[in-house]
Amino acid sequence: MSLLDEEGNQDESLESKTLSAEDQVKDHSAGTRVVAGQIFLESGKSDSQSENEENFHSREEEKENSLEELNSIEMSNLLNKDLEEAEMQSPVLTAIGGTADGEPCHFPFLFMEKEYAECTADGREDGRLWCATTYDYKKDQKWGFCESEEQSNKRRQMQEAEDVYQIGMKILNESSKKAQKKVAYQYLLKAADMNHTKAMEKVSYALLFGDYLKQNIQSSKELFEKLTEEGSPKGQMALGFLYASGLGVNSSQAKALVYYTFGALGGNLIAHMILGYRYWAGIGVLQSCESALTHYRLVANHVASDISLTGGTVVQRIRLADEVENPGMASGMLEEDLIQYYQFLAEKGDVQAQVGLGQLHLHGGRGVEQNHQRAFEYFNQAANAGNSHAMAFLGKMYSEGSDVVPQSNETALQYFKKAADMGNPVGQSGLGMAYLYGRGVPVNYELALKYFQKAAEQGWVDGQLQLGSMYYNGIGVKKDYKQALKYFNLASQGGHILAFYNLAQMHATGTGVMRSCHTAVELFKNVCERGRWSERLMTAYNSYKDGDSNSAVVQYLLLAEQGYEVAQSNAAFILDQKEASIVGENETYPRALLHWNRAASQGYTVARIKLGDYHFYGFGTDVDYETAFIHYRLASEQQHSAQAMFNLGYMHEKGLGIKQDIHLAKRFYDMAAEASPDAQVPVFLALCKLGVIYSLQYIREINIREVFSHIDMDQLLGPEWDLYLMTIIALLLGTIIAYRQRQHQAIPRPAGLRPAVPQQEPPPEHQPPQ
Repeated sequence: MSLLDEEGNQDESLESKTLSAEDQVKDHSAGTRVVAGQIFLESGKSDSQSENEENFHSREEEKENSLEELNSIEMSNLLNKDLEEAEMQSPVLTAIGGTADGEPCHFPFLFMEKEYAECTADGREDGRLWCATTYDYKKDQKWGFCESEEQSNKRRQMQEAEDVYQIGMKILNESSKKAQKKVAYQYLLKAADMNHTKAMEKVSYALLFGDYLKQNIQSSKELFEKLTEEGSPKGQMALGFLYASGLGVNSSQAKALVYYTFGALGGNLIAHMILGYRYWAGIGVLQSCESALTHYRLVANHVASDISLTGGTVVQRIRLADEVENPGMASGMLEEDLIQYYQFLAEKGDVQAQVGLGQLHLHGGRGVEQNHQRAFEYFNQAANAGNSHAMAFLGKMYSEGSDVVPQSNETALQYFKKAADMGNPVGQSGLGMAYLYGRGVPVNYELALKYFQKAAEQGWVDGQLQLGSMYYNGIGVKKDYKQALKYFNLASQGGHILAFYNLAQMHATGTGVMRSCHTAVELFKNVCERGRWSERLMTAYNSYKDGDSNSAVVQYLLLAEQGYEVAQSNAAFILDQKEASIVGENETYPRALLHWNRAASQGYTVARIKLGDYHFYGFGTDVDYETAFIHYRLASEQQHSAQAMFNLGYMHEKGLGIKQDIHLAKRFYDMAAEASPDAQVPVFLALCKLGVIYSLQYIREINIREVFSHIDMDQLLGPEWDLYLMTIIALLLGTIIAYRQRQHQAIPRPAGLRPAVPQQEPPPEHQPPQ
């Protein structure tokens, strides 16, 4: 399933969601509360500040109670006043044509014994809106149109476009077959031709990525420009991407920044994420940690608010370069045969296989699509066999509810209790959640804390996260930021997204820790990269595997703009292999160099080595041995790369970019052999070569005659050394003569053979056929 389908299923998903101006400026830290393990911080307060605030709040509470009644009266008066003002300011509709041209419409008016509070098309075959200018139309027959003929035609056209769009979306959402999705996009194309904004957005992205429509960058650019003129934040963000990557337009980072900024102001989350990365890395703007923090925090708030109890989908990060070097090792994908084998085991009653497949289908990932129906079936089978883990996950599914499993706190509680009684940490954590939020049971913070502690002791991340939240917010326990920090760190080691979010909030505000903007940005970035748009990583990978490198590279380039290091390295890899025809041959290496550089700055070793290679060989830049040496040295020192150490050894050996030093060359070769067993054979050959070079260099540096003139043979071998030497030479000569005679006897020469005469060619009739 592509991400475009996901947008269709949930049009208000994170990718398509835009924020209102109010949402963007809303303070998400207005009060301290817990929602699904999230912390909404007040501000960066120290422990002493918190104590002072508690005293202040206790003194203010009485004032608030006394003013509450007065405030409620004042509020009702203000609301009534606002309503009156709104009524006074509402525009008065004037009738156009009819029997009362220019007169104001009267609302409500009576027509066919029915009251109308707004214009209606009832009673007209052409569907044009009209109103009465007096209360009783039948009595007075006073009426006029609410719109001009042009406005009426435009409204009807937009309604028709909306109907076509809804048909397309219905087909898209209800079908899983590719052929049906292509049909759906034909409807969306038709709606887009009728200027339907949402249809244009979906079609423009489909044309950009080649999803169910033939990839056409130029057509998508024209649609994005049209959407931008209409003020669409999605169109503005996409146009910024085209200018940033130079697809279909001349690359311009200044224009890209303008469009990204407008997209972000319009509330587009991807635009916010791109700006966050640009401010963090200093791309096209002055590096600013605080600006990056603002953008990333806003996106992270929305990603965290969408995280469910089951944890959401798994993000697959597959590196194309690693997969080529080690096929099947680094991808983490399950082969189809292996999945079928597990399915066979599950059908035969293997409980572990049932639980494993249930979890795979619940979260998706590793080549398995998310499927709650199949997950529920597998968990049910395992739970019936008495597996506590399956019971706990069934409790999770019932607690959350979905299209497949109806939400039921009572059923969830039964499963959680069964699992917890068997000592299962997932069940204990679920039971703790029930007591914390009062789901099916009365709220009991002591029991919630008890069950979370039990789950945390067994290393279950949900237990650790909720325990941290309780300590942070002082729910059932005294506030303790150090304990909160401890449990959030433990949960983050297990990869829990909300733990990263909570830690980011603490570092951003300096709550319980020293404030660190850099740490907060890195943690918020981690949270943002787990949003729904991360599913495009798998879509891009599947496109590449299907042989559609153009579609894959465009998708990876968009994700690279968002700051995904794996997308930057994959885009660079495809460009490096010259597999993308949409990028001109002259631009391939410079663009690859740009993305290797961005991936390297995020700590990817292979990208750092590639930067060294590009400067060494002059790919996409001038040959620069000094810069290549710097990149290899960084990869060697920071990531302990054997390849980088070997390259440094070679550069020291040849004196490229650095003064020639055979001793340092040998040192780096030895380090490479120690760093990786794979480097031992090439290092051995390089050391052999180095030994020969060193010997020749030594011989060149010394004077042979001078050496022999200083040797006293009488002293070294005795006064009769010449007799010994003559005896050795005679013995060697005799051995050689004897060996030659034996060779001649062992191979008798055939009679009449004249070796000096070359063999004649065979006659033509004996030659093999051509």
